[in-house]
Amino acid sequence: MGAQDPPDKDMVGMKAMIDSRPVHRVYVDGFYMDRTDVTNAEFAGFVKATGYLTVAERKPREEDFPGAPPENLVAGSVVFSPPNHPVSLHNHFEWWNYVWGASWRHPSGPESDIEGKEQYPVVHIAYEDAVAYATWAGKRLPTEAEWEFAARGGLAGKPFVWGDEFRPLGKWMANTHQGHFPMNDTAADGHAGIAPVAQYPPNAYGLCDMAGNVWQWTSDWYRPDYYRQLTGTVARNPQGPESSFDPSEPTQPKKVQRGGSFLCTDQYCSRYIVGTRGKGEISTGTNHLGFRCVVSSSKPLARR
Repeated sequence: MGAQDPPDKDMVGMKAMIDSRPVHRVYVDGFYMDRTDVTNAEFAGFVKATGYLTVAERKPREEDFPGAPPENLVAGSVVFSPPNHPVSLHNHFEWWNYVWGASWRHPSGPESDIEGKEQYPVVHIAYEDAVAYATWAGKRLPTEAEWEFAARGGLAGKPFVWGDEFRPLGKWMANTHQGHFPMNDTAADGHAGIAPVAQYPPNAYGLCDMAGNVWQWTSDWYRPDYYRQLTGTVARNPQGPESSFDPSEPTQPKKVQRGGSFLCTDQYCSRYIVGTRGKGEISTGTNHLGFRCVVSSSKPLARR
């Protein structure tokens, strides 16, 4: 479990992978995993059955944002907004914006919708939203170790879900970013931006989109030094650290995210490499973040 830095590593953006080392040995008990990310259609079924309101659809509370002008406390979420001119890759605020009215129903903002996108992965999902769906479905979110075991599909030590080469025989294997990041995605892989689920070959375990398209929540708290605690033995069913800590934002509780997204590129974020890690503040969703669920093999299979 884990990853080494790519040979051409630089310190731009998230390309350096210090938090993915050291590579260490892990054992996990058997489990089932959803073949794809949870789709808009599946999440809509959950909302119809329960009346659930996601974090992005709720008005932010004054106590959570002390000092914020009342007129800014409007429901919404974070949306990728590509600039129309070259920008520094050291400032992600150049391409991310908080958009009022953005949610899973309105992925790009209030004027957008998901009509005809029933088989796209649901996005703008905060951690508690993913847990709520999983609980309703009789499932749970995977641990980080379970997620990586499933993503590798038995190919231990390979850099990609499918093997050694990013494009074996010139074939695109995942929905990532081509062109000049973040300005222009040329859609050389067939999709500019998010894609429907299962558009690329599954891994050896039959799982689709374990790299690219949308990031996926796991149940582990994020700490960059956690892997060092697991070395020297075979860690059995690790559940992650007891608390979160990100040195760049020490007051923000974060969970581990895995898999990368349609925005991943070797120009900035190469986290489609299978052993690498992402992180996200638990109450924040974006339009490139979703999830999938698991269930222990000893438990009867649930809805999906």
